[in-house]
Amino acid sequence: MWVGNEKKLAHLRKLEGAKERLQLVKANLMEMGSFDDAIFGCQGVFHTASPVLGPSSDPKACVLQHCMRTKHCNMVLLYLKINRCLMVFILLVLQAEILEPAVEGTLNVLRSCEKNPFLKRVVLTSSSSTVRARDDFDPSYLWTSHLGALWNSARDSSLPPELCSTASDVLGLLKGETGKFQWHGRMGYVHIDDVALCHILVYEQESAHGRYLCNSTVLEVHELVSFLSARYPSLPIPERFEQLNMPYYDFNTSKLKSLGFKFKPIQKMFDDCVASLMEQGHLTVAVD
Repeated sequence: MWVGNEKKLAHLRKLEGAKERLQLVKANLMEMGSFDDAIFGCQGVFHTASPVLGPSSDPKACVLQHCMRTKHCNMVLLYLKINRCLMVFILLVLQAEILEPAVEGTLNVLRSCEKNPFLKRVVLTSSSSTVRARDDFDPSYLWTSHLGALWNSARDSSLPPELCSTASDVLGLLKGETGKFQWHGRMGYVHIDDVALCHILVYEQESAHGRYLCNSTVLEVHELVSFLSARYPSLPIPERFEQLNMPYYDFNTSKLKSLGFKFKPIQKMFDDCVASLMEQGHLTVAVD
């Protein structure tokens, strides 16, 4: 068993049956053949990994960190002197840090899958933004649009110690922070348990094929905070947000429902999310 960052792996080792059945292997999305050994002999592969910006990522800081890490000092100086080029640099960083690893990483996993004669099915997971982004959107909404989507990204309810960017934004909202969530606009929400069950369903259902959208509810941000502030009155959740002029969209989940799947309601999703955040010490305010 590979031993890596124990802080990140601890919650996996605590899973039921992990001691007997869990195997962890080291792999690199950008390294061709890196997944060969892990995948060989498997009958099914669930590819859910993709690079994301960290919970506290500031695009400006991300640009500077990327430039310093790659020793592109000229880029740093140019950024500092010509601020109007910020968007260009942000897009370059997103291309290098997000798009290329996501696309090439997925291809590397699929190449390893091709080498496995025992493989029966691959389930590829992606963000809903890959199907809801259009050419006339603001560029900041387009950076994941190059991958075909199978699933809407989940609002986590069962969390590892280090929060992902989505969970971190939700936690901030529950604590009364409005800066990040204000720009989420209209978003799809789904219980993480439903995402896991959907993976199992489409893997086991022989008739399943193509793309499935896994989404319970789509809400405007002002609708979300109205619901949350009423449901959790002891939390400092803002009662309203300014309605921004964001594009309208919805998700057609009939294909998934045709397999007999039923989604948990958003009330259950956030109840479990809040309970998990409190249990792990991220949220300390008592909930009525």
